[in-house]
Amino acid sequence: MESLRPLRDPIHLVAFGFGTGLVPRAPGTAGSLLGLVAAWWLVELPLVARLGVVAGVIALGIFVCGESARRLERHDDQRIVFDEIAGVLLTAAIVAEKTFATLALVFVFFRFFDIVKPWPIRDVDHRLGGGLGIILDDLIAALYAAVCVATIRALLPTI
Repeated sequence: MESLRPLRDPIHLVAFGFGTGLVPRAPGTAGSLLGLVAAWWLVELPLVARLGVVAGVIALGIFVCGESARRLERHDDQRIVFDEIAGVLLTAAIVAEKTFATLALVFVFFRFFDIVKPWPIRDVDHRLGGGLGIILDDLIAALYAAVCVATIRALLPTI
């Protein structure tokens, strides 16, 4: 039960993706899956509401991820996965299609860009500190993923 101790702190509870960041392997993937579950409902909202929810999640994420990292004395600890949740939500909000195939593409492309970190994602990840640095690289990955999903949907409209 020692591994669950951080979840008693509300900051870590949120930053650790309500426990998904504590999975022993691929915590970022677990956090992204939680974001995908939330995205299932998000995409049904009107555009203004979707963007409002995502903006709120991003603002919350900047605070909780930064504060969690400060308390852990470690920038972007792998257990901090709220940034992945925010990234998946941003990708889904932009794509705004509630089909299994589209949301699977959202997940796959977001994880790809979050793991590979092509320019400028890697630079942002290494140069910015605090909560903004933790969140911003995932938001760029989300934009890359959204472009890829939108391109595939344009080329293959049956998806």
